[in-house]
Amino acid sequence: MQTKNDAVLQGFAPVVDQATHTLILGSFPGAASLRLQQYYAFQHNQFWRLLSGVLKQDFTALAYPDRLQAMLAHGIGLWDVFDACQRQGSLDSAIRQGELNDFGTLQKIYPNIKKLCFNGKTAGKMSAHFIQRGYQTLLLPSSSPAYAQMRMEEKLLKWQLIMENNAKK
Repeated sequence: MQTKNDAVLQGFAPVVDQATHTLILGSFPGAASLRLQQYYAFQHNQFWRLLSGVLKQDFTALAYPDRLQAMLAHGIGLWDVFDACQRQGSLDSAIRQGELNDFGTLQKIYPNIKKLCFNGKTAGKMSAHFIQRGYQTLLLPSSSPAYAQMRMEEKLLKWQLIMENNAKK
């Protein structure tokens, strides 16, 4: 009998289109995101504020579907390293039995994606694998409120590197 503690959680589809050149990868959606079926839905997560600073557009003022479209308009997509896992709460350290997303198929369907930006160290653990597949990679400080070792302003300085050396069409 499967209990709540060992239930397999399912992640989200990628937010990408043919113009996407850069993909921001988290580890796996948190509890608030899973409940609302939205990437970075937890109000204290700094993702949308950081992206606003990087792209010079206020993503926090937009409805969720408009956030995704505006992000795509800049050539940036969004996905997670894990497709499914077991986890209590929202901490990356609690992820168990993580199943990787199908990046091989993604690379075939969206060959313009050249840069992967990892939102935090858990997602970034796979960077060597992606470098071997020909991607440029960038490890970002986590947008999670659990990562409090760095102030928002310091994180933003690192996140601004997302737009450097982008492979444009």
